Amino acid sequence: NEQLIDSELFGHERGAFTGAYGAHAGYFESANGGTIFLDEIGDLPLPLQARMLRVLDQREIRRIGGARPVALDIRVIAATHRDLVSMIRQGRFREDLWYRLNVCVLRVPPLRAHRSDIPSLAQFFLVAKSRAMGVSSPPALTPEQAEKLCQHNWPGNVRELENTLHRAVLLSTGNEIGEDAVILDSQDAVINRNENGVMTGAEFVGNTVASVERNLIIDTLKHTMGNRTTAANILGISIRTLRNKLKQYQNEGFDIPEI
Repeated sequence: NEQLIDSELFGHERGAFTGAYGAHAGYFESANGGTIFLDEIGDLPLPLQARMLRVLDQREIRRIGGARPVALDIRVIAATHRDLVSMIRQGRFREDLWYRLNVCVLRVPPLRAHRSDIPSLAQFFLVAKSRAMGVSSPPALTPEQAEKLCQHNWPGNVRELENTLHRAVLLSTGNEIGEDAVILDSQDAVINRNENGVMTGAEFVGNTVASVERNLIIDTLKHTMGNRTTAANILGISIRTLRNKLKQYQNEGFDIPEI
């Protein structure tokens, strides 16, 4: 509904349309003197794109049904997942609005382009979701599950990862994330060659999984203040396997926490 979007962005006066029982300041007016973030700017209908352009050019708005303009001192940040240049060619996005917004562009890479962040993000969501659910001790992520997360392509990016870990906390009954608790769409669990073709998927997985496993084991050992038996129990591996891994990491020059 274009009128509803118009009202939410720019506000309306009492009686401006059916249901307008009182005056309403829109998002632009409410953010005056600060910053407004416009998410999914590519979804804005063409008529509202024209009005948005006038607002950015004239630095003022006029409420629906209003008689006087409201001056703005505001910073605008816009975001979209769409290809606005292609939309311009298709006549679905105004070229002049694109050039008005295109002052400083920050391109956020998809989660699959920075897989090394996945373990840290997963741990953050495990703690956050556990706390929200009243779980005092968040379940631990095993090396196998960390590998599973790193191999996934994450078409839904960070939101998908967050929901996956939320579901994992709900399904977990012990001290660690069980094998069946991490549910992913197998069709998306494919690692492709990166844009520059520098590393194959298999090479990337091998490198990433090894570092994920190492960081997970060392972080768990730090958490247990060097207690290897407790760390092995949390990780779901034997104490012998843990000792062999730690010996390997020491030979590679990594610091191993001691009791």
